Amino acid sequence: MSSTPGEHAESAPQPQRPVDPTPAELAAQQGVPARGASHYAKGTAANMVRSMVVIVVITFALYLISGRTNGTATDTVDVVGTAQHHAQQSGHPFAHPKDLPAGWAPSSVRYASSEGAMTWQAGYTTPDDEYVSVKQAADPAEEWVGVQTHGGAATGELTTDDGREWTKRATDGGGQRSLVLQPQEWDGLTTVVTGSGSWSQLEEFAERLVPASTGAKGESPA
Repeated sequence: MSSTPGEHAESAPQPQRPVDPTPAELAAQQGVPARGASHYAKGTAANMVRSMVVIVVITFALYLISGRTNGTATDTVDVVGTAQHHAQQSGHPFAHPKDLPAGWAPSSVRYASSEGAMTWQAGYTTPDDEYVSVKQAADPAEEWVGVQTHGGAATGELTTDDGREWTKRATDGGGQRSLVLQPQEWDGLTTVVTGSGSWSQLEEFAERLVPASTGAKGESPA
């Protein structure tokens, strides 16, 4: 029917959008009891504590694995083999300790330039977790010894059982102690035994140093 002027035309009723049933209504339709929120989703203090415990346990396990890996890494430091290799390459009988007592462990080895001189270095940890290393160079500059001993001042002399005479050096406060040996006729190397170990540990380390073979005929033993 047409509308007369001034009258509003009636609009057709709009269809209503269906409303999704709630979980409770849906459960009732399916004949199953409605499920409440998960016990672990409620965020109680007890659940937070449980989560923290799990995180701590996992973190501790990773720490143990990492620590064990780092602890065994020192076993792969081949001081003797590396000394042998560089001795044959350079013709210098670089020293390494032999038959150190239980508790000593190799921690580093390198052959690189230091103060303009190619320097052989092999480091060890002591039984009480201090550090001792041997450093050697052929005909180094005067400042080389000062750098290797961290500027240690001469404090006396020490003669090891093999008859070699070493100069004792120590930094202020005694944080680093060093034994310095001038070149011997058979090796031509300036040798420094240095580290945070005690004087007795440095002496023991120095007494056990032996030269690596250069492969040359008629080379003299240590």
